[in-house]
Amino acid sequence: MSGVRGIVLNSSILFATDDDENEDTTLRPGADYLLQKLRYSKILTGLSYGQGLSAPKANLLQELARIYSYDCFILSSSSEDYGMSEATQLWGKDEGSFMHVISSCSDDLVHNMVISGWLIVMLGSHLQNPTIDAKYVAARETSSIFSINKLEELPIVICHLNKKARGIESMTVGYVMKRSREEDFAKRGAFPLCPTENGLIFLPLNYELPISLQLQQVDAILHKATDEIVAVEMVSSEEFANQITFTRNMEQLQRYIECQPDCCVIDPFSNIHTVLDRLKIQQILLGLENLNIKGHCKIRGPHFLKVDSFNELDLEKRLVEAMLPLPNIVKPQVACGVADAHSMAIVFKVDDYKDLDVPLPAVVQEYVDHSSLLYKFYALGEKIFYAVKKSTPNADTLTKLSEEKGLKPLLFDSLKSLPIAKENPQPGCQEHLNANDQHIDLGLVSDAADWLRRMLGLTIFGFDVVIQEGTGDHVIVDVNYLPSFKEVPDDTAIPAFWEALKEKIDSEKSKQPRKAS
Repeated sequence: MSGVRGIVLNSSILFATDDDENEDTTLRPGADYLLQKLRYSKILTGLSYGQGLSAPKANLLQELARIYSYDCFILSSSSEDYGMSEATQLWGKDEGSFMHVISSCSDDLVHNMVISGWLIVMLGSHLQNPTIDAKYVAARETSSIFSINKLEELPIVICHLNKKARGIESMTVGYVMKRSREEDFAKRGAFPLCPTENGLIFLPLNYELPISLQLQQVDAILHKATDEIVAVEMVSSEEFANQITFTRNMEQLQRYIECQPDCCVIDPFSNIHTVLDRLKIQQILLGLENLNIKGHCKIRGPHFLKVDSFNELDLEKRLVEAMLPLPNIVKPQVACGVADAHSMAIVFKVDDYKDLDVPLPAVVQEYVDHSSLLYKFYALGEKIFYAVKKSTPNADTLTKLSEEKGLKPLLFDSLKSLPIAKENPQPGCQEHLNANDQHIDLGLVSDAADWLRRMLGLTIFGFDVVIQEGTGDHVIVDVNYLPSFKEVPDDTAIPAFWEALKEKIDSEKSKQPRKAS
């Protein structure tokens, strides 16, 4: 059996009403979901309908085909193959199978489709021969006919068939993240339902379906669990405790994963706890000192101080002892996952700490003069990429900006606005150093990335570096998990993304005990 190269979705499975003449254009539950998942799946997709379909329904299908860049097959009254011939003619006869998704048809038509080499998926229990029903493709492995109860199940069928066609070289990666992030990755071609060059197939996990059955189909889980954090509690003022409350769905997923010891998680949920805590990150960055060589520029984290109250009587003394001259940048200790994690401030006077509107506990960081340049580094497995972006100006310029407002603290949301010049990102990568960036020690930063990978236990992460004026110190000011790396060109970033995942899965699989034959 060959993998799925093209799919035709018949109108009978897309509309809530089966009556073609009915003008109700309400889509069947799951239709929107399926259309969205197939859009960037790298599988040819078409919509088919007969000439007897009501005008409102036909118009909607044509509009959906335009929006999603699908083909549209209008079947003549004499057509007896549900558009098979039209699709084959348009899409060609290259390696791979075509799939037709329908709600019901005669045994003769089913026979003709199978003889023609098509795969058939029937929605609901409309199969006239119940022996060919194969819910979740768990029944007859040699059959070309499958049955699903919900449209959301179709990606599972596709992944199963494509993995079987590719053989032992392929691996299925189930992924879960918020819709906007998933779409950003999918638009770049990161999550195809057909195998990548290194054999990865990507299955969107759906909380509306039994998670346990979906996990049986995957070899690894890629998650952005921080998208599904409800709350992070600070149980004491001394230490950040990993009291993280996830959504009910994410907690359910974690419980099921615990029962699947052979399933590789990228990355283990416990490993992301560190990047949720800016204080822990700062403490870890102290270890960068071991990478520095006398006589060369050094890499380090910024000087910092944990603050539980902005009204501490000895705050000024503590700032001096922590080597934190004004101005300072103040950040919540919780780094992500909650609404105010990115509410920050730049403070110019000690008196302005009183009643500062930044969530507590907080981390006060050294403000590093860095010529308004920020280097965003992305670690995808062992490969390192970076982009150069405009950043906040030096302290003297910031002070002048603040003086215009009475030298008040500059409050900002780091995800929305910063006091910076217009962005002009310049992409770069480990192998190609821009001429304007020759003062950055890329080897030193690469060594730091390798060190961070080991310390954090993360496969894909990002970190921001600024170069201090005068000293040339490379200062890592932020670390984050599973960034978008959108500044890196797709033709470079996506293959590296796939390779990082594949290497991680292979590494984890090699650690598992071999099963007795």
